[in-house]
Amino acid sequence: MSAGTEVRRERLSRRALSRATLERQHLLRRTGDNALAVIGHLYGLQAQAPMAPYFALWARLKGFRPTDLSSLIENRDVVRIVVMRGTVHAVTAADALALRPWVQPIMDADMRTNTLHKNGLVGMDLAALADWSRATLEHTPLSMADLRPLLAERWPDRDPVALAHGVRNLLPLVQVPPRGIWGRSGQPVCTTLERWTDAPLSEPVPDEMILRYLAAYGPASAADAQAWSGLTRLGEVFDRLRPRLRVFVDEDGAEMFDLPDAPRPDPAGSLPPRILAPYDSVLLGHANRRRVLADEHRKVVFTANGIIKPTVMVGGQVAGFVTVTAKKRSAAVEIATFAPLAKGATSALEAEAQRLLKFAHPDADDNDVRFTAVR
Repeated sequence: MSAGTEVRRERLSRRALSRATLERQHLLRRTGDNALAVIGHLYGLQAQAPMAPYFALWARLKGFRPTDLSSLIENRDVVRIVVMRGTVHAVTAADALALRPWVQPIMDADMRTNTLHKNGLVGMDLAALADWSRATLEHTPLSMADLRPLLAERWPDRDPVALAHGVRNLLPLVQVPPRGIWGRSGQPVCTTLERWTDAPLSEPVPDEMILRYLAAYGPASAADAQAWSGLTRLGEVFDRLRPRLRVFVDEDGAEMFDLPDAPRPDPAGSLPPRILAPYDSVLLGHANRRRVLADEHRKVVFTANGIIKPTVMVGGQVAGFVTVTAKKRSAAVEIATFAPLAKGATSALEAEAQRLLKFAHPDADDNDVRFTAVR
C-alpha cells in the first residue's frame, strides 16, 4: 500500500451496532444455555441491587428459575464481588480470581480520591491494615458494621469508617450467602475471595479480557471498554490486538473493534420486546450508549441518586421503564413509555410483562399490566 493511502473501513449504523450487541447479550432471543455459562459469557452481571442478576438472567434464558442462580451462589460457583467500575457484580468464581486483581487500580484510586474517607487513610500503614483485616475476615466473615468496632479497637486513633472503606478496597471481598439469595435478605457479610473459593488470585491477561468483553458487548471502541471496566489506557490493549480484530467505524466516525467471526445480524427486521433488569449490563457496557438508549432518555433511566431503573426495550431501543408492585396475592407491572407504542408492540410487551409477573410473583392470583406515559 502506498504512503498516504487511506484504509476504507466498513461503516456500522447505530441499528447494526444495536443488533450485534443484543445478539451477544441473548436479548434477541432467549438462550437454552445454563445460568453459569451465560454469566461467564456476559463476564458478570451488575449486582448492587441484590435481585438484579435474577431478572437479567430471566430476560436472557429459557425456563430460568431463581434456584438456578441461588444454587450457584450457595455452591460458590458464582460470587458477589466488587469488580468492574468498582461496583458489585455476580461473576463466576473463576472469572473473579482474575477480574479482581485487574481492577485493583480502581480500588487504589478510590482510596486516594474518595472525599468521605481519604483523609482517614492518610499516613495509614495499608499493608498492616490489609494483613490484619484478612486474618480477621478469613477467620469469621463479618459485615462492615461488625468490622468497624474491631478496627476501632485495633487502631483507636483512626476513623473506623474510613478504615473499613480501606479494607473494602484493599482486599478482594466476596459477599457470602444469604446475601443475593432469592427470597432471602441480609446485609453484606464478607470474607476474602481466596478463602471462599479455596483458590489463589490469577494473573490478569488484559488482551484475553478484552477479547472476552468484545464477545459479549462488541463491536466496541476502546472508550467503550474503559467505560465498562472503569480502567484507563485500554487503547494500548486494542492496538496490540488490532491484527486479530476487524475494525469498523460507527456513524460518528469512531473506530469499532470486533472479533472477526462474531455475529453481526442483519439490522433489518423486527425485534422482540424485552424487559431489562435494574442496572442491566447492556446499559452499562459502553461509553456511547446510543446503540440502545437515546441521549434524551438517559437522565430518566439513570437517576441522580445512582439508581438505574428496570427498562423496556422495543425495536432494540429503550422505550421506557417498568415498576413492579405486589400486595397480598396481587401483582402489577406499570409500563411507562416515552412515546405511544404501536398496537403490535403493546400486545407483545404486555405478554412479556405477564411472563415477568409469573416469574417474580408466582403465587399471585391477580396479575395486572398497565401502560402510562413518562411524566
